[in-house]
Amino acid sequence: MSTGVYTQRMLVREDPESLSEHMVTLNSAIARILPVELCRRHHMIPVDYLDGFLTLVSITDTSREAAEAVRKETGYEPRWVIADQADIDVAIERLFAHDADIAAGNGATFSAEDLLSHGLAIPPRLGEQLAGRGLVTEQQLGEALAEQDRSGGRIGEVLVHGGALEESALLRVVSEQLQLPTIDLSEYDASQAPRDVIPEPVARRLHCVPIAIDQTSLFLAVPDALSNEARAEIAGYTDLEVEQFLAPRNDIDELLRRVHGPEYTATAVSYLRERFPGRSAHTVITGAQKGFLILLALAVVGFLVWQFTTTVVVIFALASIFYTLTSLYKLVAGYSALGHRYSLDATPEALAAIDERALPIYTILVPLFREAAVIPYLVRGIESLDYPKTKLDVRLLCEQDDDETIDAILDQDLPPHFNLIVVPESHPQTKPKACNYGLLGAKGEFVVIYDAEDRPDPMQLKKAVLMFDHCDDSIACIQAKLNFFNVDTNLLTRWFSIEYSLLFDLTLPGLDARKDPIPLGGTSNHIKMDQLVEVGGWDPYNVTEDADLGIRLHQAGYRTTMMESTTYEEANTEVGNWVRQRSRWIKGYIQTWLVYMRNPLSLLSSVGFKGFASFQLLVGGTFIFLINPFFWFLTTLFALTQAGFIQDLFPGWVYYLAASQLFLGNFIFVYLGLIAAVRRGNDGLAPYALFLPFYWGLMSVAAWKGFSQLITNPFYWEKTEHGLDLGEPIPVSRRTDVS
Repeated sequence: MSTGVYTQRMLVREDPESLSEHMVTLNSAIARILPVELCRRHHMIPVDYLDGFLTLVSITDTSREAAEAVRKETGYEPRWVIADQADIDVAIERLFAHDADIAAGNGATFSAEDLLSHGLAIPPRLGEQLAGRGLVTEQQLGEALAEQDRSGGRIGEVLVHGGALEESALLRVVSEQLQLPTIDLSEYDASQAPRDVIPEPVARRLHCVPIAIDQTSLFLAVPDALSNEARAEIAGYTDLEVEQFLAPRNDIDELLRRVHGPEYTATAVSYLRERFPGRSAHTVITGAQKGFLILLALAVVGFLVWQFTTTVVVIFALASIFYTLTSLYKLVAGYSALGHRYSLDATPEALAAIDERALPIYTILVPLFREAAVIPYLVRGIESLDYPKTKLDVRLLCEQDDDETIDAILDQDLPPHFNLIVVPESHPQTKPKACNYGLLGAKGEFVVIYDAEDRPDPMQLKKAVLMFDHCDDSIACIQAKLNFFNVDTNLLTRWFSIEYSLLFDLTLPGLDARKDPIPLGGTSNHIKMDQLVEVGGWDPYNVTEDADLGIRLHQAGYRTTMMESTTYEEANTEVGNWVRQRSRWIKGYIQTWLVYMRNPLSLLSSVGFKGFASFQLLVGGTFIFLINPFFWFLTTLFALTQAGFIQDLFPGWVYYLAASQLFLGNFIFVYLGLIAAVRRGNDGLAPYALFLPFYWGLMSVAAWKGFSQLITNPFYWEKTEHGLDLGEPIPVSRRTDVS
């Protein structure tokens, strides 16, 4: 049957058989004039060409967008034949079967004239083969085709990532189609791999790993047949004939890590320190800082010996001024947040209008250590994200000695968008080092960190992509809000929730409104991959790596903005566990302050006076928690004894300034906590804000613990135990933000 006769029959729809049954008789070269993505998007297939006109089967003859796309792609004027969408979609999958691309020249691109002059046999499409062998059902195949039409990707990947098909089964069928053997890499001895034939960065980018070599051939494990471009690039490094063996992509990545483990570990630990040595917390205090602190201490001691009372009065006066400025700055930031509009209002309509086929790959880093109990909750939270599974690169980062968590992940039998990455043992054993290690080989255009117990807003990734698309290029990071799903467990969790509401619903949005540096939260910060690598990744020696990265991005000329989206975490329910967590945070804030105060003039020059002042009052404000106990002790002692020497230490204006902080400062923090709780929608927390001063007492306990560790064990990562109060996942209907 000629294509011309077929076209006429379609016009009158006299043939009772379906389009998909007839399409096997067509010349596939004509169909391939248009890219498969274009055919899928507009539900159309070219079927005939005559005298400068291209005839296409479509669901409509009135689509201006489709007609313009055809003219732009081919230069021909389109003519339309009407058919059912279901028939067209099935025919597209038959015509554009993956191995037909291989038959067309290993992925080479042909011009329209070349395609019109060459006919190609059309093999059965991959989906039909899978269904024909009973590997998937017709229903699963139909659902996968619908998902493919919506979000793009290959039909086999859609089936595997969706859980309908085992990856090993898909690999066997693809192996037959491509006539390439498969290989099991699980027992492969990495020491036998030829390391120097292809540079590691090239192998990582092309997702291939050399597994053997002889006099004439280089044997590569690959997840798919290499393109002509990839083969040409490899040929630039070796004259050997390339022999390809198919293996799962995650297995190839894992073998690359085993082969190049020492280099990967060295990069994770040393990349920032070698590229920007002045910005690494590897050295707690530099020689210049030590010299300054020694001179300052000697000067203070000297003045205390010479004029004890006057010196103490000056110290208390300076501390009171710093207290006052810190309180006022947080009040100003909170006030700025009230009228702040986010960079983009990701409305339901805007999110629904996103073309999922255009969405980029998104890397999700999940650092884990002794988290076996929360793995099922973690998987459930990641799987609830409304994002195409074939475009997720979820990297579960486990420490080498954490067998319990590794086994818990393996027991889940996760689809391939989850990738278990075992971080080799090395110093320091910290979350940022694990994240740096996981970043090697990451596929995403954007990267986000989630903690093990996180339950993110299902639309959060799409919101981030939408914001990045509409923001200017200076925005390198988008911070989502954090709060807790177990707010009402006890008094500690209520206070903790008020603090998070104050930070993420008032302070950080206020900093965003003022364009001041934003110290990031430990999770749900969405970062452009290129900019993250540009500034050196995370500092493996800083135990509050998030705050450090936020300042470093700002210093490099980039900005962080806030997102109207919340990730829910598990609030600590036990005081001891809370103190361990908070001591690490405060230790890291002090580390960050010390790093950027190595060269105060450089910091001032790079972030400006406003940013410099913000850094001092927000990050440097951490020192307040160390000073608080002294003032509380003196206040209590004076109340009990009316000791005259205490009055001498607070003369005149110093007394009034300190008293104002006792009353006005406490009022500001309590007031902001109350507003934040109500703004978050947790009105029931408002009464507990009145008792926040007791919570600050706990902060001072944690602060002194963290400060002492900074001296004795600066890079020790205080482990926070998760899974103590998981409960049930909160309903999606509660995942709303109160503006």
